[in-house]
Amino acid sequence: MQRIRAVLESSLAPESLELVDESHLHEGHPGARAGGGHYDLTIVAECFRDKSAVARHRLVYAALAAEMGPEIHALSIKAYAPDEI
Repeated sequence: MQRIRAVLESSLAPESLELVDESHLHEGHPGARAGGGHYDLTIVAECFRDKSAVARHRLVYAALAAEMGPEIHALSIKAYAPDEI
């Protein structure tokens, strides 16, 4: 989880970032058995300003491309610009 946090901080420079590991809620799920975690992300960053929800999610997924699969099986994303909070 620290790796995910570090990648997001260096790539997107968030003002705030909350990452919750919800893997324990998915025990027995095929992705959990393979080692990928289930995470809930709330992130606030200037780079999301004037972007659609889809564009914001694409920025997050692009930043985490190397972690998708081995580290992350599922990711719930709530992404905001600073003035939206």
